[in-house]
Amino acid sequence: MNLGGLFDLENKERRIAELEEVMAQPEFWNDQEAAQKTINESNALKASVDRYNKMAGEYEDVLVMLELAKEEGDESLLEEAAQAVKSIKNDIQEFELQLLLSEPHDKNSAILELHPGAGGTESQDWAEMLLRMYTRWSEDKGFKVETLDYLPGDEAGVKSVTLLIKGHNAYGYLKAEKGVHRLVRISPFDSSGRRHTSFVSCSVVPELDDDIDIDIRPDDLKIDTYRSSGAGGQHVNTTDSAVRITHIPTGVVVTCQSERSQIKNREKAMKILMGRLYEKQVEEQQKQLNEIKGDQKDIAWGSQIRSYVFHPYSMVKDHRTNKEVGNVNAVMDGELDPFIDAYLRIQLQ
Repeated sequence: MNLGGLFDLENKERRIAELEEVMAQPEFWNDQEAAQKTINESNALKASVDRYNKMAGEYEDVLVMLELAKEEGDESLLEEAAQAVKSIKNDIQEFELQLLLSEPHDKNSAILELHPGAGGTESQDWAEMLLRMYTRWSEDKGFKVETLDYLPGDEAGVKSVTLLIKGHNAYGYLKAEKGVHRLVRISPFDSSGRRHTSFVSCSVVPELDDDIDIDIRPDDLKIDTYRSSGAGGQHVNTTDSAVRITHIPTGVVVTCQSERSQIKNREKAMKILMGRLYEKQVEEQQKQLNEIKGDQKDIAWGSQIRSYVFHPYSMVKDHRTNKEVGNVNAVMDGELDPFIDAYLRIQLQ
């Protein structure tokens, strides 16, 4: 197996050496935030190179196994080799998916927001179900999930929630989830047992570094503070530390109440705002490009991307890729990779 060129192995190993040289400098820890970013990049590159080398080694082992089986006529060795080939194929497909994450901010952490549509408690409950789904998926990937803002529903569920999902390639994966998610089920809140349809919008933007050029003028910002309204316990704050920032020219509003410090909440809210404004720039550029091409496909933020049907049958279908999964409970437990994989692959076509 010679995928070293496609994988860009030589450049990755060169970059690892450069980062190790930086980390060896005496002043490396003077800027702890920059130091942590360097360490994270180095660890991610090393993990990727190690994974490639592991697959290459397993491939060589299979070749040796097949040669022995051929010489000795050993059926058990052939069966063992077949199982090994199946395992390597799965590893390569997953590894290939990582190689698809090549956009400028794919490697960044992600800021994910959920907002229920009309429907009150029913839609707010659906938002909480999606919150659980994305939390499960993130934890399975080894990502750290931090709740930046949480507004509970009146009776159940959530009115809105903002998560910071920290980890290498988090945005690259989760950008596949942008759009409106549709639920069809027998409502547990309807005493007549009728079927209901609910909608929740999911917004995903990258967490941007401070060196990204997003022009935000102080005069364009309206900053309000208020008392946190978390889920209870340690999240309840008795001071006006929560922050709401409105970007007046675009009307974009962001909030953060995860920290007890108003200053820290403001810093995090500004990061969310930078991500939202960057995303608006990208969407506007894409819209102009589509107009030049004559592409009439709807790329609006509110376009429905996926349906989760609990009744009268069990099915989750992505309307962009036509990917279907019959086990809706597994998907709600965080098994999103089939949909993310299909979305990323179709972008290359």
